[in-house]
Amino acid sequence: MVLEDIGVSFGWLLIIGGALLLLFEVYSPGFFATVPATVMIILGTLQLLGVDISNPWMGGIIGIVTAICAAGLTVWMYGRITTDESPTTISRDSLVGKTGQVKVAVDGSTISGKVAISQTEWSAKSTGATIPAGKNVRVVSSEGVHIVVEEVQ
Repeated sequence: MVLEDIGVSFGWLLIIGGALLLLFEVYSPGFFATVPATVMIILGTLQLLGVDISNPWMGGIIGIVTAICAAGLTVWMYGRITTDESPTTISRDSLVGKTGQVKVAVDGSTISGKVAISQTEWSAKSTGATIPAGKNVRVVSSEGVHIVVEEVQ
């Protein structure tokens, strides 16, 4: 059975496939389906307009030029819509050396203490003695799911 026999042309299949890839990219960002989706939509449109994209030379040249243009445009657009700020990290390892304030008393035997660092609370224990709430502390290390702090004098 040929596609034209059922009323669907190859151009429409390319356009529908490209649109589905774009939808997939919207609901699963980072899959990088935008470039092939754009190429499929453009090639499908050209096919519907009568350009012979099935010719190896013509189709290959148009496909490559379209892919390069679509990739360049996509990279440019992603560069325009992303912020210039570095992403916020929440890795506990990146906290070593930072200072914060004790919210719930911290001691050396349990991880029930809480320390606020940059508006984020972390489970913590001290390097030794109990540190009461309100005191300033510095992160000296991280262990498992908590941080280890010492009082800042």
